[in-house]
Amino acid sequence: MKIFRILLFPFAILYGFITSIRNFLFDKGILKSTSFDIPVIAVGNLSVGGTGKTPQIEYLIRLLSDRYKVATLSRGYKRKSEGFVLASATSNAEIVGDEPFQFYQKFPNIQVAVDADRTNGIIQLLSQNEKPQVVLLDDAYQHRKVKAGFYILLSSYDDLYADDFMLPTGNLRESRSGANRANIIIVTKCPKDLSSEEQEQIRLKLKLTCSQQIYFTYIDYDDFIYSKEGKIAVNEIKNESKLLLAGIAKPTPFFDYLKNENDECLTFPDHHHFSDEDLETILNKAQNKKIITTEKDYVRLKDSKLISHLYYLPIKSTFINHQQNFDATVLEYIKGQSES
Repeated sequence: MKIFRILLFPFAILYGFITSIRNFLFDKGILKSTSFDIPVIAVGNLSVGGTGKTPQIEYLIRLLSDRYKVATLSRGYKRKSEGFVLASATSNAEIVGDEPFQFYQKFPNIQVAVDADRTNGIIQLLSQNEKPQVVLLDDAYQHRKVKAGFYILLSSYDDLYADDFMLPTGNLRESRSGANRANIIIVTKCPKDLSSEEQEQIRLKLKLTCSQQIYFTYIDYDDFIYSKEGKIAVNEIKNESKLLLAGIAKPTPFFDYLKNENDECLTFPDHHHFSDEDLETILNKAQNKKIITTEKDYVRLKDSKLISHLYYLPIKSTFINHQQNFDATVLEYIKGQSES
């Protein structure tokens, strides 16, 4: 696979050239970007998948939803609906996508919408009787038809964009220079004990502009796994024989956190729609043992035949340091935008 990617290097150069021209046209106003009068925060990355956008969006929801009327707007990847959809009591993961449905279930006091056309999505949200005061754009860093007021760029600790290259040779959706649009850069999935010295080395490697801020976070796992019936402490089930199931971009940390030598790990593609055949395979391998999956997978599986054995492990994004500075910067942007 690595050799194949190297052979595709000329296509990576071409792809980088095309995306650079596109960004230039947006930067110069030749291609239209729509701005809105309310605070719009875009969260995304330069690479494909696996940087921790969902826990970061959830962090922002927790920070803002007690202060403002918040709406999230996502594309709704692999959903079976089209156009603008506002999540409601009749929605499920197939209608709005797994991550938006997860937001809807966890945060009943916010609006959750999906639309591949983010401009139309915001217009539709602002036409609702309950208009949001803040819109969080999920995975919209390259969606430049909307000009967000604030950009948060995520880059995984073990796959920094500074060390990557354009698709298809690497995993970058656009040139590394695209990072210059970000107000804040968050290095995600760091070790909890990441030293100040290594933080500074990463800061220098990413070559921030003088106006940019950088933060470092790690994935923090819940102390309990949850099912339809209740919860069990993680330390009670770690040594128990079980089936671990994940359909996410980078499942290794999830498996490593829970598994023991007797466990079996089943991996499916990110955002996978589980077929009846998949479910039978999972049940046969589980052999009446607990099936523990990610929260994102759980929202797709909770109405399936697995439910009597199914548990999920929530995660959240936690700042290694300077969390209060991050919070203050985001709140200051919203306050300034709301008053202007």
